Amino acid sequence: MNLFEKIQKESIDIKKDSFEFSFKSDAMNYKSLLTGFNKSIFNLFNSHYEYLNISKSVLNLFNGKKINLTEDQSALHHIYRDAFSNNPNNLISKDLLSDCKKSINDCISLKSSLKKKGIKNIVTIGIGGSFEGPKLLIETLTSSDKRTFNHIFLTGPDLIEFSEIVKPLKQEETFFIVSSKSFGTDETLQSIALSKEWSALSCNFNDHFVAVTAHPQKAKNIGFNNHNIINFPKEVGGRYSMWSPISLPAILELGDKFIDFLQGGSEADNQLLLDTNYQDFIKTLSFSDIWYNNFLNKETRVLLMYSWKMRFFKDYAQQLEMESIGKQPNIKSIFKKTGQIVFGGFGSTAQHSYFQMLHQGTASACADIFTIDDYQESNRLLFAQSQAQSNLLANGAQANLQDFEKVNGNIPTNLFSLKSLNPYNLGYLIATWEHRTFITSQMLEINPFDQYGVSAGKIFTKKYLEENGG
Repeated sequence: MNLFEKIQKESIDIKKDSFEFSFKSDAMNYKSLLTGFNKSIFNLFNSHYEYLNISKSVLNLFNGKKINLTEDQSALHHIYRDAFSNNPNNLISKDLLSDCKKSINDCISLKSSLKKKGIKNIVTIGIGGSFEGPKLLIETLTSSDKRTFNHIFLTGPDLIEFSEIVKPLKQEETFFIVSSKSFGTDETLQSIALSKEWSALSCNFNDHFVAVTAHPQKAKNIGFNNHNIINFPKEVGGRYSMWSPISLPAILELGDKFIDFLQGGSEADNQLLLDTNYQDFIKTLSFSDIWYNNFLNKETRVLLMYSWKMRFFKDYAQQLEMESIGKQPNIKSIFKKTGQIVFGGFGSTAQHSYFQMLHQGTASACADIFTIDDYQESNRLLFAQSQAQSNLLANGAQANLQDFEKVNGNIPTNLFSLKSLNPYNLGYLIATWEHRTFITSQMLEINPFDQYGVSAGKIFTKKYLEENGG
């Protein structure tokens, strides 16, 4: 009997009991309510983990080895975390770490010069990872009434967006950050052209634009000079780039607190390398994701944020997971389903919309629920909702109910509780999500660092425009 058949046999005999696993760190607590998943299934998956030698894959990632095989390069997003770590893992060259450290410090120091220029509005031109990361950091870690600048994110494909959110501003008070790894994204190039034309009515281009890119020559080709370009390594993928100068809009607000964010991510990195409890935590997330998807046909996972400040995390996680592991299955892999569909929102709002389907519908799903420990005192209703709903989704109601009142109680749930909402803890959570995604990709034997499905859409859009006079 092969491994897949063993897992399949164990899956037929599953019980209704929830698999109970908990993990605690200085940043976050975790509790599983994973109906049907059990220690035998975990061990079967773990044997495959060892067979695939995924521990070596983790070391290769942090050593800077070429693990992005389709693009023949390493994945270096973690180096910004290590550059500011209190306990660096020393697996990357000191020169590269020094360059990364300098670029972050340059971003921090830019704030004072912008204030001297009288800048009030920061318009960030970018899409995908260039948008999701900085937007998440600003919304989660800063208060709108205490920000130094008015932040606007321009995604670019719809001309009405530029007309409505940029044109009403004053050119002299507006500074543009062009965040683009490739400097070849159609939406971004269109937004640059519009912004340059609009800003030039009153301002000098070099005083009001900066480029953050992995391809500085492409930025120079459209008018940027060396003083207006902040570079980062091409081995930092777009959806993994929030640790880099791509987060410049957020760095302008957070200042040195951005370093706390990096250090939180570094702590999770060190635990993935050295801490067996943390490793079992990540394995529990990854193994159960794959098992529910492949053996119980739970192809969807909902992320429910019981913190209004964290509401944009589901957008970030959606891109991270669905671009990284939303791939074709590897023909050599025993698993034929790859990533799950990820969606979600603010928990309290969701309770009054799609929770009806989750509690009584026929669709099959999993759930990740997030809360903040501090809310037990400061936000008691929201905290109570997170606890009650996680148990109700996973286990149903034990009370005597009429048929039309009964709830399914068939949604396996992961409950995450940040100790408090601060840069360090958020960095820890986001690095943990990257680790979950990476380990899942290695179990599925797919590359989480390319995105040829995204590229296909770009190619065929250009082809359409060429054929139709665009």
